[in-house]
Amino acid sequence: MTRLPALLLSSAAATALTGAAHAQELNALVWCDHTDPALIEPFEAAHGVKVNLREYEGTGAALALLEQSRPGDWDVLVIDGIDVFRAVEAGILAPLDPADLPTGDFFPEVVMAENNSVDGVTYAVTEKFGYNTISYNAAKVDPADMENLATVWSEKYDGRISIYDYYLPVMGLAAMAEGIATADIGPDDLETIGGVLSTMRARAASVAGVVAAQTALATGEVDIVVGGGEWLTAVLAGEQPDLTWTIPEQGAVRWAQSIGVVAGSENPDLALEFVKYIVSPEGQARLATSSCFWGMPANAKAGDFLSEDQKAILRWDSQPDYLARSQLYPAPDADLDIEMQDLWLETLQQ
Repeated sequence: MTRLPALLLSSAAATALTGAAHAQELNALVWCDHTDPALIEPFEAAHGVKVNLREYEGTGAALALLEQSRPGDWDVLVIDGIDVFRAVEAGILAPLDPADLPTGDFFPEVVMAENNSVDGVTYAVTEKFGYNTISYNAAKVDPADMENLATVWSEKYDGRISIYDYYLPVMGLAAMAEGIATADIGPDDLETIGGVLSTMRARAASVAGVVAAQTALATGEVDIVVGGGEWLTAVLAGEQPDLTWTIPEQGAVRWAQSIGVVAGSENPDLALEFVKYIVSPEGQARLATSSCFWGMPANAKAGDFLSEDQKAILRWDSQPDYLARSQLYPAPDADLDIEMQDLWLETLQQ
């Protein structure tokens, strides 16, 4: 899911850019779900510190900002789970002691040690996950049609679709529609995937980021968002219960985000405490229901701190089935990634 609203720099975060962190401050580079005061203020109160937050969009932007910063400027990084290795290769993340992390309480499928460690060393921990799948307005479409990807972008819904503007999950869905596993996508599959994308784009009224896609669905500009999911509609469900999501018979693409301590942090102990708080049951419940976007907490014990209504919106009881039927993001090598991005740009230009 991982493309979030555009870079925003809060007044508090401006402090983080003026120099290295002070004894009672922590500087974190995060996604928008971490900027909710309901998540941050309890940690600040418990530790008597100020957490300075900067929101970013896209792993490339985060890595560039970190590379341009002075050592010690940043303490914590939230990152797309599939990109942890890039941060490790760049020397940006510090090792973590697995004994400090309650991964034994996690949903087993999202521990994802293979994503969060390199050469047997742990550098990050999964904190939240969810699905890039199909969001829709149940009052405007036939819900039965949403259970099969072939009918989601059929002629029946011409002009009533928005496509989430991130190539990896949408191309993953296109591959799954043709029976191609996301882990098996290779150069020879791109022609097939491109044909699905072309059909999808021809039916779509727009290709949109998170906010634009949410707005289009909420206002009735479109009735379906391909690549959406609980993260797109959960925050809207209270006022517009017809806005919902499903995982079709072909499955969905599962996203996961991770958190780690930045190498060279001047407050490594405090940074670790922040990571531990975020993956604690209480922190996980607050993160799962952040005002920016909802998603499943990695720590299953967060369920003890969520209301029944919140768990219903997150489809808590359906997770064993959803996890079994979802596939991870495509993880192309550098050459294939370039080809996939080129195909995506060609699709957008149609």
